[in-house]
Amino acid sequence: MIISDYLRSAPDMQWDYAAQIGVTHAVGRMPDGRMEEVARSLDKLAAMQKTYRDHGFTLDVIEPAPPNQKLKRGLPGRDEELENMVSLVRNMGTLGIGTLCYNWTAHFNWVRNRFDIRERGGALTCGYRHADWPQDEPTEIGELTRETLWENLAYMLKALVPVAEEAGVNLALHPSDPPVPEIRHVGRIGISVADFDRVLSLAPSDRNGITMCQGTFALMDDCPDIPAAIRHFGSAIKFVHFRDVRGTKTDFHETFHDNGPTDMAACIRAYREIGYSGPARVDHVPTMAGEANDRPGYESLGRLFAIGYLKGLLEMAS
Repeated sequence: MIISDYLRSAPDMQWDYAAQIGVTHAVGRMPDGRMEEVARSLDKLAAMQKTYRDHGFTLDVIEPAPPNQKLKRGLPGRDEELENMVSLVRNMGTLGIGTLCYNWTAHFNWVRNRFDIRERGGALTCGYRHADWPQDEPTEIGELTRETLWENLAYMLKALVPVAEEAGVNLALHPSDPPVPEIRHVGRIGISVADFDRVLSLAPSDRNGITMCQGTFALMDDCPDIPAAIRHFGSAIKFVHFRDVRGTKTDFHETFHDNGPTDMAACIRAYREIGYSGPARVDHVPTMAGEANDRPGYESLGRLFAIGYLKGLLEMAS
């Protein structure tokens, strides 16, 4: 397993922290407001990659994909969004950037509606409570069914998987977080182990894979435990989000990585068992004392703790 840190495209203090604790691989985010531009341009993506390299990082993963809400919903303009994804995957292949982490959540992305939950020692963490939102009130996009999302995902995979095969790039679908079937009449797929079996069957290919987001899989109704899910999906796992949660899919909160119900050591042993050697990043960390909580889930101190914890687990399992 390769420990990577989620580093935005412009160097900041987190880049310094990552380098100082010995992280040499990066999960990169294309610059906000310029995602489509960078996705379409080999030169601009190469310049982004060079920035990471100049600071000592190998860019392994692009996360997330360029904007694709029209593609998810089947709206006019979806083919232009699909072409952006095709161009990005081709350019990633040319540059040797091995994995694209994308999601198939419409309107909402990963969703939290609580940001002041107290974790160990008073650290702040975020969570989701389904009942806190008026689920009977539609959003401005109205009703969107799960089956529409499935149809549009199949349309995308039919076009993109052959490109990924040619480029040598892994497509790693992230589950919908939280894994509930709909939020305010907007359907969600990728919410169960069975859903991900269906994803893999839509376009059978070694390049059509998944992001094993441990915290989201842990909340799925048909997931017995995370080590079992890791063994179930095996080589289809192309990217790992290492995290944990407490609660249920309709009422949960993030935890410190060593303070949740999941046996994290058993997870690492399971990754070893399936021969996983790809990238992993810690995710959704608590905000610790002295931090402003301006970026819930993505402040620095909890991330440093989590990376150190993951390093220790990997040494334990070696």
